Amino acid sequence: MTAQTAPAEIRADHYRFLQEHVYAQSGIVLEGDKHYLFECRLAPIVRQMGLGSINDLCALLMATRAPEVGRQVVEAMTTNETYFFRDPAHYDAIRKVLLPRLRQDRGDVKKLRFWSAASSTGQEAYSLAMALLEDGFGDWNVQIQGTDFSSAVLDRAREGKYQQIEVNRGLPASLLVKHFRRVGVDWQISETLRRMARFDSIDLRANMRALGPFDLVFCRNVMIYFDAETKRKILKEIHGTLFRGGWLLLGGAETAFGIDEWFDKQSIEGATVYVAR
Repeated sequence: MTAQTAPAEIRADHYRFLQEHVYAQSGIVLEGDKHYLFECRLAPIVRQMGLGSINDLCALLMATRAPEVGRQVVEAMTTNETYFFRDPAHYDAIRKVLLPRLRQDRGDVKKLRFWSAASSTGQEAYSLAMALLEDGFGDWNVQIQGTDFSSAVLDRAREGKYQQIEVNRGLPASLLVKHFRRVGVDWQISETLRRMARFDSIDLRANMRALGPFDLVFCRNVMIYFDAETKRKILKEIHGTLFRGGWLLLGGAETAFGIDEWFDKQSIEGATVYVAR
């Protein structure tokens, strides 16, 4: 058996280049101890391009600034962890408090708008869509906007097809049977749910106010990747997309210090909710 050659260590100048490139393109901050992460996630690009190492990939990017390759690198470094009905307390708060209020306030127009601001492969948006259908909003005009930086995960979200391991994470069996059909070894979400959501690529650092107004914005488990200045700018933009009294939901490990002029922090049904002023 031929011994495999260990991958070449990323040169210090190339590591700094990767950090700066990812930050410039996405705002994501990668610290100085992420060598293994770079090696794991960029290795497929290196193989696909027939290069010898990540150092070769960096040298190519530094010489040519090839935009498509540069975007592949950034997309590879984004984290796309998600699953159905993640953070159940958020969905309890939505079902028990937000939806009854919206039903009363919007009953005359029957129109609701929501935003999944780091939608990844779509489970968050589709979880909300299922919750709305289960709660009797099937005859309302419901629009769920999903956005992400990565075009690859957005393609998967639009397709709405999930592996067995993905539907096993957080999705009740009753909803799987009701809203999905088997396609080979995978599960395809219903056309009804897919029509409720649309998915587009967006950089959260851009001006986003034209996207709104929304009744609810999910922006969970993404703020931890930005520096304080970028995070504050994004949260200010999100506030501008919300109706007054609309909800912002962040991830359980995330905080929103210094935004008291825009949001009231409340505990609702065991969930932390930021209510737009």
